[in-house]
Amino acid sequence: MASDRLWPDRNEKRVILDSSAILMLFEFSIDLEDELTRLLGKFKIILPSPIVDELKFLSESNDGKKRQKAKAALKLIKRYEIINEEGTGDDSILNLATKINGVVVTNDHELRRRIKDKSLKVIFLRGKKKLVLE
Repeated sequence: MASDRLWPDRNEKRVILDSSAILMLFEFSIDLEDELTRLLGKFKIILPSPIVDELKFLSESNDGKKRQKAKAALKLIKRYEIINEEGTGDDSILNLATKINGVVVTNDHELRRRIKDKSLKVIFLRGKKKLVLE
C-alpha cells in the first residue's frame, strides 16, 4: 500500500494514438477513455509530434468532412502529452512504442502488422462500436 504512494504510475500503461484512432472518435460513438479503462485499467495517453503535424495538415485539406474532424481532433489532443519524435507518422509511433513498451491504438492494418511483428500490444476498433486489445 505504501509503495503505491511512492510510485503511483507503476501500473499505468502508456497508450499511443495514431491519427486514424483519433479521427475514429468523431466517426463512431466511442468513449475512448472508458474503453481504454475497460481494457487496461490505469493509462496515460501520449502522441508523437508527427501525428500532431499530420492532424494539422488534414485540418487544412480540401475535404470538408475530414477537415472538420481534424480540427475537432486538434482540440481534443490538447488534453494529452505530446512527445517529440523523429520520423513519419507510422515510424514515429513504432519507435515510441518500442522505447516505452507502449500500447498503440490504430485502425491502420499495415501499422498493426508492424506493431505485432515487434511483439507490442495494439488496440483497434471492432464492429464500429468496441475497442479490442490484441
